[in-house]
Amino acid sequence: MSSADAFAPFVGADVVVDTTSSYVFIGRLKEVTTLAMTITDVDVHDRAESPSTKERYVMEAKKFGIKTNRKSVTVRLETVLCVSKLEDVIEY
Repeated sequence: MSSADAFAPFVGADVVVDTTSSYVFIGRLKEVTTLAMTITDVDVHDRAESPSTKERYVMEAKKFGIKTNRKSVTVRLETVLCVSKLEDVIEY
């Protein structure tokens, strides 16, 4: 199974992309190739520059909506730790 096939269920959905860097991406997954994924209407959030924890930030995005600050970004797959649908985030 290719990377593109593995992410196919997420294409078209609002997703949370955790990376190996301090960045988390929240937006609509548009496309996945063998090297990268493209996310649109995206909030690029640097966890290192925020007083909020990553989990709190993601829960707020689910509750109040995505704070879009980029029209589109491309993220290299080698930096992706995990992807989840925003609707699957559990608020506690």
